[in-house]
Amino acid sequence: MDTGAVTSADLDLIQRIIPHRYPFLLIDKVKDVVLNEGCVGVKCITFNEPQFQGHFPGMPIFPGVMIIEAMAQTSGVLVGLSMDLVDKNAKVFFMGVDGVKFRRKVVPGDLLELHVKALRGGGKVWKFEGRAMVGDELACEATFTAMFDLPKA
Repeated sequence: MDTGAVTSADLDLIQRIIPHRYPFLLIDKVKDVVLNEGCVGVKCITFNEPQFQGHFPGMPIFPGVMIIEAMAQTSGVLVGLSMDLVDKNAKVFFMGVDGVKFRRKVVPGDLLELHVKALRGGGKVWKFEGRAMVGDELACEATFTAMFDLPKA
């Protein structure tokens, strides 16, 4: 697949790039893709998601670690498109997460936008800056590093 002109990814394309599946696929689409630079993931927060049964009864809050994971999945799609990894069964692994700050609760009904920017990349190890936004409000920010298990040529 020629990914040079791709500027967005629907659910089908996301699943052709990253290995995550229900209930742990945490992004619904990716938009504003600029290869090797950045993109925006979109997660529609709905009450019927399994984590809200226990986090927290009577006060559903989307878990912070899942926000960070959603940013990482968005980054995985960016790398997959940038390095032509569609349908190549590449895996991605966290190496580090730094400077995490949570600024607002994310609750059912919110539309979470995951803005990720590549700080370093091009090979197996990439570093990203991420911001999770609800409207124009910052919900979470972090810097994270991931290693991509690239398919053998």
